[in-house]
Amino acid sequence: MNRLALPYRRFGFTLVLLSLLNLVSVEPALTKEKLMRTLTVTGEGMEKISTTLTQVELGVEIKGKTAIEVQQELAKRTSAVVDLLESSKVEQLQTTGIQLQPNYDYSNNRQNLIGYIGTNTVSFRLETERAGNLLDEAVEAGATRIDRVSFTATDTAISEAQKEALRQATIDARSQAEAVLETLNFSPEEIVSIQINGANVPEPKLIQAERLMSADAAEPSTPVIGGEQTVRASVTLQISY
Repeated sequence: MNRLALPYRRFGFTLVLLSLLNLVSVEPALTKEKLMRTLTVTGEGMEKISTTLTQVELGVEIKGKTAIEVQQELAKRTSAVVDLLESSKVEQLQTTGIQLQPNYDYSNNRQNLIGYIGTNTVSFRLETERAGNLLDEAVEAGATRIDRVSFTATDTAISEAQKEALRQATIDARSQAEAVLETLNFSPEEIVSIQINGANVPEPKLIQAERLMSADAAEPSTPVIGGEQTVRASVTLQISY
């Protein structure tokens, strides 16, 4: 065996090993460079829809000398109002509050019990076009207060609007990316990641309803007009170039 061949072989093995190590070290660098060649953009989308449903909270408030007197009258009037609402086929009818509390008179620095106050409130939903007449009928049936009126679109309309807002947001994000890359003389290659930041469910549009203390306070036809809701969405795209 040639003794000079052994160091030469060892030297050759060392060169191969160094070459492999260089390849290993270069690969992460290339990968890192490729990952850095991405552009991240966020697009916005918006869709307006008509509010066709009205959410109402109304109730009965009674004052009297005794708790029993107040409770009995409250139950009588509330039952009449609920019967009307049930016969009118409203949706999501439910009780939202029942209260019976002392009524004090504060005069001459003294607290004097003069009776009791009872309230019973309910909430429900119906088509906006029917809301005005039904509010008048509810007051005639015994309701003495309207605490809240708000407007919203149907679940189907909101769902479709969310999809459209997301579509617009995606188009907006891609358009932004193309404008930036074209200005810098780059070409978009592929979408690396997609993030949907959300298509919000719009809050019901609230109007402040004045409290009705008696049936005489109601006009022949209470005008109730809805409006529009806005659904917004955003989409983030990461695009390689």
